[in-house]
Parts: sequence; structure tokens; C-alpha cells
Amino acid sequence: MNEIVDIDVFVSGGGVAGLTAAIAFAQAGFRTLCADPAPPVTNREAKGADLRTTAFLQPSQAFLDRIGLWDRLAPHAMPLQVMRIVDAGGEVPEPRVAHDFDAADISDKPFGWNLPNWLLRREMVAHLATLPLAEFRPGTGTAHVLTRAEEARVTLSDGTRLRAKLIVGADGRTSPVREAAGIGVRTLRYGQKALAFAVTHPIPHENVSTEIHRSGGPFTLVPLPDWTGEDGIARPSSAIVWMERGPEIKRLLALDIPEFEAAMTERSAHLFGPLKLVSQRTVWPIISQIADRMEGERTALIAEAAHVLPPIGAQGLNMSLADLRTLLDLAEAHRDDPGARPLLQRYARARHAEVVARVTGIDALNRASMVEAQGLRDMRMRALDAIYRVAPVRRVLMQTGLGARG
Repeated sequence: MNEIVDIDVFVSGGGVAGLTAAIAFAQAGFRTLCADPAPPVTNREAKGADLRTTAFLQPSQAFLDRIGLWDRLAPHAMPLQVMRIVDAGGEVPEPRVAHDFDAADISDKPFGWNLPNWLLRREMVAHLATLPLAEFRPGTGTAHVLTRAEEARVTLSDGTRLRAKLIVGADGRTSPVREAAGIGVRTLRYGQKALAFAVTHPIPHENVSTEIHRSGGPFTLVPLPDWTGEDGIARPSSAIVWMERGPEIKRLLALDIPEFEAAMTERSAHLFGPLKLVSQRTVWPIISQIADRMEGERTALIAEAAHVLPPIGAQGLNMSLADLRTLLDLAEAHRDDPGARPLLQRYARARHAEVVARVTGIDALNRASMVEAQGLRDMRMRALDAIYRVAPVRRVLMQTGLGARG
């Protein structure tokens, strides 16, 4: 029979949120083990590579700096100084209204810093290997969880048995940890999916993240570092998340490359010139989901185990890091037992109301972005114009978007 391994914190899930959690707890002095059923992805062309990007907003960047991770990520990060919202919802896909939300109006720093998810995981796995209190088990799932008032017992898919004080469920929207804790979820489906891929374009992005609204969902270009092709020429590059209804995504995927490039150039309202596909295309389902609770016996849920929302306004992972920051603060104040029930109840009270509010807000924005009727598109344009023109309202919206302290 396998010997039981004693640790302080078990993190289930090795995505960006799970790896950050493992680094944070190990850096803080807790013996930590992180397991993930998927093998690590170390390059953008690998099968299963996550081609989406993450924009770390200011509070998240400060947290990554606190846990000693930012210095490793900073050389790869692209600053996001301006968030531009474009309405192209007229009879033809051309810009009707474009408004820039400039971080300089509220801060001397950019809104955030953008990095590809596959690169984040690569750098985080490398950083974990430098921490003596951390262990990462890629290709290893969470097979069984049993919690008691005093401890949690976990069996991994490789047969390893763990005894931990705290389980952090960072294992996605179908979280095994959440299921083991008997925590239900409320799910909203939109009939949408998102295409994620990278492009080059002749017109530079100038560190502007551009969100173009027409129908079906937003078409968002997020700045990436210049892309050097096989010809050795570096060209401006962006990551794209293109949200549409399911049947339209299926049609787009069936297009050959020249036809797809023509379609995405048209959907971009030709703002950056002809777009050139330089990566594979990946598809992601779009839902909103909230766990009924964010805690259970010896268990805390973070990230998509606790909340899922459409990729609008860079809220998803930044909410996840706010979860983690709150949980870590409480654990550091109660080092003798980071999984004690009163601590976890305080964590849930601190986070759940804000999570519900933000998911509700993003749900409303997504539904507005999907509208088909021309009259509703015109109403959306007028609302955006009115909000932008009132400077105090514009500043409050930008500050709120950065994320309040949990």
C-alpha cells in the first residue's frame, strides 16, 4: 500500500489559476502539491495548446509580483494602454463609433499586460520547479477526495495518497473537487462559441486592445509582440477571440485559410488591414456559471471551479486571482490550519457577492453584444456613446473594470 504523503495544500488543476495557486502557497511557506490530468504544453504549435491570451490587470500584476512570479513573466508581457470599443453594427461591417478608454485617465500604469496562455503555463511550471516546498504532477488527475473536520484525504490517478489541511479546487468548470464537495452550479448557455487564434496585420496595434461589436458576440484583438515569420521579417501581431453563435463558428472552421482570412478581415472592419492567420484555430464554448458555494469542508473553490463567464473585459482570470489573493491572505493569517472552517467561510463571504455581481454584469454585456436586430444595435451604439461622453462615469467604469479588492 502506498505511503500517505503529508502536505499543507493540495491544488487540483494545473491551468494558469492552479499553477499560480501552487506558486503562491509554496512561496508563502506551505507544503504544496499541484496535480493536473493534462501534460504540460511548452509551445504554441503543440497539440492542445491554449491559444487564448490573458491580460493581467493592475491588481493581478501586483499579486504576481508579490509571489515572486512577475519577474519571470515581464519579459514576455505586452502592455495594454488603451481599450478601444468599436461599434460596427450598421448595415455594413464598418466602424460607426469608436471610443478609447485610456489608462492614463486613471493611472500612471497600463490597464494590464497581455501574455499567451501556453507561455504562461510554460513559465509557471519552470518557476514551480525552483520552489522547494512545491511539487507539480502533470498527467495526474484527482481520483478521489474524502474530507473530515480535521483533514482532507486525496488519492491521485497514479495511486499517490495525500493528507492535506486544505484543498484548492482550480480544476475547471466540471471540477472534480467541486463535485466531491457536493456543491452545485447554476449555468447559463448562450449558444455561442469562441474561436481563438493569432494573426499578423500591416497596421500596428500600438498597444491598443480593440473590441469590435456587430452581432453574434465581440471580435477582440489583443496586442502580442511582433511575430517573426519564416522570411525573418517581424510583423505586428494580435491574439483574436472571435465569439459567434455555434452554427456560424462551425461554418467558419470549414473555410479554407484564404476564405477564413477574408472573413476575419471583414469582421475586423478592416481596422488593421488584411489579417494573416499565423496559428492553429481553437474553439471554446461560451457559458456563464456560478457555484452555489465557494467553500466546503477543507475545500476552497477558485477560478472556473467557482465561476465561468464570457471573455469580455479581461475579467475571468483576474477574478480568479482575486479569489486566490483573498484565500492566501486568510491562510497566512492562520498558518496553523489554512483549511479551518471559519477561515473558509470568511473566504466565501469575501468573494461570493462580488463574483455574482461581476458574472451578472458580463452576462448583460454579452447579451448586448449578440443582438441581431438593427434597432437594438443602434440602441447599443447610443448607450456606448452616452457612457463615454460623461467623463466621471467613464473613469468609474475603468476603475471598476480593473477589479476591486476582494
